[in-house]
Amino acid sequence: MKTIENEKNHIIPYKTFLFVLAGLIVLTLTSVTLTRISLGTLTVTIALIIAAIKSTFVLRIFMHLKFENKMFSIALIGVVLLLCAVITITLLDYLNR
Repeated sequence: MKTIENEKNHIIPYKTFLFVLAGLIVLTLTSVTLTRISLGTLTVTIALIIAAIKSTFVLRIFMHLKFENKMFSIALIGVVLLLCAVITITLLDYLNR
């Protein structure tokens, strides 16, 4: 088994994984409970915010984006902003028909 000199091992304590797991479970239960409450369009907005928080947990901890070069984070933020712009333009077109 070869080891690369520039390779960094990121050892994350199990306690961190358990906290993230607990947070993901709480957020999932919150979003499931939210579906039973009728808040109109606010329901979808809150569900999307919860989904964004959950994906941030997964990206930063489980996919080790927290320990990578900042350029990856900047690229990810750029892609998310582009996706938001495309969705916004599509929704504006749909609402103004």
